Amino acid sequence: MSVQMSDDEIRKLAQRRVAAKKGFFSNLASYIVINAMLVVIWALSGGGYPWFLWVAGFWGVGLIFHALGVFVFPKEGGDWEQAEIRKEMDRIKKSHL
Repeated sequence: MSVQMSDDEIRKLAQRRVAAKKGFFSNLASYIVINAMLVVIWALSGGGYPWFLWVAGFWGVGLIFHALGVFVFPKEGGDWEQAEIRKEMDRIKKSHL
């Protein structure tokens, strides 16, 4: 069953997707800058064991999941909170008729 979306709903969905992409790119920029700083700190402290790889690795896994959630598996119909808001709006409308 296909639900027709209004222009307002389409705009809100587009805004959520753009906000999600913006959040991902912000996270990516932070990842690059902070990990570059950690590499510099590691190099200036004499090298040795590459401890910065732990940070880069774990944060990288989180970044991959973030990318998958934004670009591969986007939430088409909105998130759980939006669905619950719609349910409550429908209940309120029905009870006040």
